[in-house]
Amino acid sequence: MGNLPGSGSLSRRQLLVGGSGTALTGLSGCFVRGESSDLSGEIHIDGSNTVLPHSAIVAEEFQWRNNRVIISVRGSGTGAGFQRFCTGETAAQNASRVIQVDDDEGELCRANDIEYIELEVALDGIAVFTHPENTWCDELTLEELERIWEPGSTVQTWADVRPGADWPDEEIDFYGRDPASGTFDFFTKAINGEVGAIRSDYSASADTNVIVRGVRGTQYGLGFGGAGYYEENEDDLKLIAVESDEEPGTFYRPSPDNIETGVYSPLTRPLYLYFNVESLERLEMQRFAEFYFDPIDDEAAEADFVDDESMTWTQWAARQSGFYALDDDRLSQGRERLQAALEEGTA
Repeated sequence: MGNLPGSGSLSRRQLLVGGSGTALTGLSGCFVRGESSDLSGEIHIDGSNTVLPHSAIVAEEFQWRNNRVIISVRGSGTGAGFQRFCTGETAAQNASRVIQVDDDEGELCRANDIEYIELEVALDGIAVFTHPENTWCDELTLEELERIWEPGSTVQTWADVRPGADWPDEEIDFYGRDPASGTFDFFTKAINGEVGAIRSDYSASADTNVIVRGVRGTQYGLGFGGAGYYEENEDDLKLIAVESDEEPGTFYRPSPDNIETGVYSPLTRPLYLYFNVESLERLEMQRFAEFYFDPIDDEAAEADFVDDESMTWTQWAARQSGFYALDDDRLSQGRERLQAALEEGTA
């Protein structure tokens, strides 16, 4: 097995020390070459910077068992990655959102005769957080979140959020992801009903760590970003409970249990891996795709976040990289979809 430091999960910042766009053949530095097998070849993965840590861990584990296979994992972004994937430049694509089938991405794939299979590989939660000295706001309804973040919002102060409540008449400092982010796409669709629909007067960043620093720097800050970043900054942020769209009037925080069981809705999202179907004719690519759904080995089962020895590598890597594991139904659907593609040669 690869040299994974410790048995606990790694922060995404630790895994992204090299920065986005850096090709990874492991998590960092040099690794023992591992074991020989009958496989050889090269696999190139690009796409989401968010999903990169997950794929890097799966790639390292696979390479440990097949040391003649070279895998590079890059994080040029979901949109930029799809541009490469849909022209056939890469055969595997990480994504923090689904491909835009009826837009430029789908047209580009069709123009280049690229058939693909879409697999869910992990879960992520979008957290809403404030400064830890915010003593008045513990939960927000979906209607309040929409009024806060909708285009042309008139909400400027905390008192505007919940009129009649004893909330301070102090201006809110807004922070969130930028429009190039899949997180931005998902959040705006989930809260405002349309991708890209958001107020214009917020501080946008491609880096969730910048958002975290902004919110923790002011008592009246409010931001959104990946739940894993909150877990890395629990002392500096306060997590807000969000109303469930399936249980109106009930509020949940994005805890691991709430995300993995699906009750933190609508702000739980799947993370994706796309394969070019034609590339699955190559044995190393086929085995790599199947490896995501293979059961972990005994050594991996010793990790403190493993509660089921039948856990697969994609579930294990999700928790190892600070994400959340697919439930059994999602896992079975992905395994069946992959098997059908391998047997029929189409997605």
